[in-house]
Parts: sequence; structure tokens; C-alpha cells
Amino acid sequence: MIGPVRRALYLTLAWLSFGLGVLGAFLPLLPTTCFMLVAVWAASKGSPRFANWIRSHPRFGPTVVAWEESGAIPRHAKWLAMTMLGISITILAFTVSLMWLKVALIVGLMGLAIWIMTRPEPVSSS
Repeated sequence: MIGPVRRALYLTLAWLSFGLGVLGAFLPLLPTTCFMLVAVWAASKGSPRFANWIRSHPRFGPTVVAWEESGAIPRHAKWLAMTMLGISITILAFTVSLMWLKVALIVGLMGLAIWIMTRPEPVSSS
């Protein structure tokens, strides 16, 4: 059992993350799924009812549940991530002047791309 202050902090983090996740559904640079995963984690500690509501939400729930159950990332999310990573790598290649920093960032982003592409895709519920 957690105290009321910690519960309020978890709930605040959950609502803030949820709000940013909703914004991310409309703004291309905000990662919706990441914020929803943080929202579910924080809500599960501060308000399990809110966490279950997010999991059952028709727009956000399936992706969250797929990640929780099997670490799966939907194909459309993978392609969106690859597109954004490609844009980021291109911008870094032309704007970062320190060669060691440019190489480190590009290698890191390429590693992230490989990790994302090797995650399983959710099993369709047909």
C-alpha cells in the first residue's frame, strides 16, 4: 500500500503522460506509445482503474496490451519509427559538426532502428 502523496504523484505522472500521448496521436514528433506505456505503468501504481481504462481504450489499448503481453510493436508503428529515425539521421548527418558525436548518434539511432524492427508484431485478433 502506498501513501497518499506517492499515489498522487503516480496519478499526476499518469495523467501527464496520457495527455502527452493523446497529443502524440496528432503531432508527428511526439511518440504516443511511449507516453501511453509510462501512463499505464504510473496509473497501475496510483490508480489501477485508470490503467485498466487505458488498456481497454479502443485507440491506445491494443498497442499497450501488445507490448505488455509480448513486447510486440505494430507494423505501422515500426514504419513510422523508421521514417522518423531516417529523418533524424539525415538531419544529424548535415548539422552536427563534431565527427565523433555525429557517428555516435547515428550508430545509436541505427541500433535503435534494428531493435525496433526485430520486435515481434502483434498477433492479429481475427
